[in-house]
Amino acid sequence: MQDKARAFFDQAIATPSPSGYEERIQQLNRDYITPHADRVRIDVHGNLIAESGDVDGPRLMLAGHCDQIGMLVSYIDENGFVYAQTIGGWDPQQLIGQAMSIWTQAGEVPAVISRKPIHLLNDQERKKVVSLDEMWLDVGATNDQQAAEKIRIGDPVTLDLRMRPLMNSLVSGPGMDNKTGMWTVIEALRRAKELAGTDGLACHLHSVSTVQEEIGLRGAKTAAGGIDPSVAIAVDVTHASDCPTIDKNKQGDIRLGGGPVIFRGPNINPKVAARLMELADANEIPYQRAAIGRATPNDANVLQLHGAGVATGLVAIPNRYMHSAVEAISIDDIDHVAQLLARFAAALKSEDDFTPGG
Repeated sequence: MQDKARAFFDQAIATPSPSGYEERIQQLNRDYITPHADRVRIDVHGNLIAESGDVDGPRLMLAGHCDQIGMLVSYIDENGFVYAQTIGGWDPQQLIGQAMSIWTQAGEVPAVISRKPIHLLNDQERKKVVSLDEMWLDVGATNDQQAAEKIRIGDPVTLDLRMRPLMNSLVSGPGMDNKTGMWTVIEALRRAKELAGTDGLACHLHSVSTVQEEIGLRGAKTAAGGIDPSVAIAVDVTHASDCPTIDKNKQGDIRLGGGPVIFRGPNINPKVAARLMELADANEIPYQRAAIGRATPNDANVLQLHGAGVATGLVAIPNRYMHSAVEAISIDDIDHVAQLLARFAAALKSEDDFTPGG
C-alpha cells in the first residue's frame, strides 16, 4: 500500500460521517481521487462519484458507503446536559462510558456518556439493561445557555474517532463500517488506471462513495439511478467469526487477514462472483467464500434491483465487533480488496456477458 493511500485511510477514520452528514468525508474523498479521475462529482443526495475509462464501454459501479452510525442532538436541558437520538443501529450498552464528539458548524465539541457509579446503583439498577432514554451527553456546560452557544439541535455526534494499531497489521476504532469499503472503491479507481496504462480502461468505471446506507441503503439507490450501471459491486464489512462467541455454523469461517470475502447467493450474479474468484486466483489474491440466502442488508440489495436489473457482486471486509468503538479490521484485507476491484475493472470489456446461463 502506498504511503498516500494509507494516509488517506487514516484520515478517513478520523473524519466524521454520520448518515446525512457526510460532507466532510466526501471532501476528503474528492481531494484524494481528483488527480486520478477523469471526472469527480457529488450528486444532490451527497454521493461522490469518481469516473474513469471509456464512456462508451460497459458502466461499472463500485459502491462503498461512507456513512457511519452516530447520534443527533435533539434537546439541551436547563443544566446544559445534551440529549441525542440515534442514527443507525446501536447497542445502547456500547455507549456507556464512551468519549464522544459533537460536530458543530464551528468544529468539534468533546463530550462523554456515562451513568452513575456502581457504588450508587441499587440492586434493581445493577440488573437492568440501560436504555438510550437514560443516557445523556455531558459537555461540561453549567447551563443550557452555555451549551447552546456552541451546540445546536440537529448537530451530529460520533464516538471519539481514534484508531489504534493492534498486532499483525490489525487496526481498531469506530467507523470501520464502512470507511474501509469506501476506501477500497476509491483506491481501486487509482489502481485500475495504473493497470490499464496508456490504453485506458475499456469499461466506464464509476467509483461511488455512497451515503445513508445505515438508514436504508438510500445513497446506492439514487446513485444507481444516475449512473444506470450494467455491472455493480458493493463493498461492505461482514462479521468475522475468528473470535469467541461467534458461531461459524451460522456465520461461516471468516477471518481477519484471510482476504476479501466473495459472496454467493440469490442477491449475487453468479457470473460476477465467478469472475471475482477467477481474478483472485489468477493474481494470487487471497480470498474467502461466504453465502447469504436472502437479500443482503447492504448496497448490493438495491443495486441488483435497479432498473431492469444489474449484474451485482458483493465483496466484503472481515470486521470484528461491528457497530462499536473498537471495530477491528486487517489493513492487508482492505489492500487486497482494492487490488481485486482494480483487476475486475481493468479486465471488464464490452463483450462480457453476465446473463445467468448465457
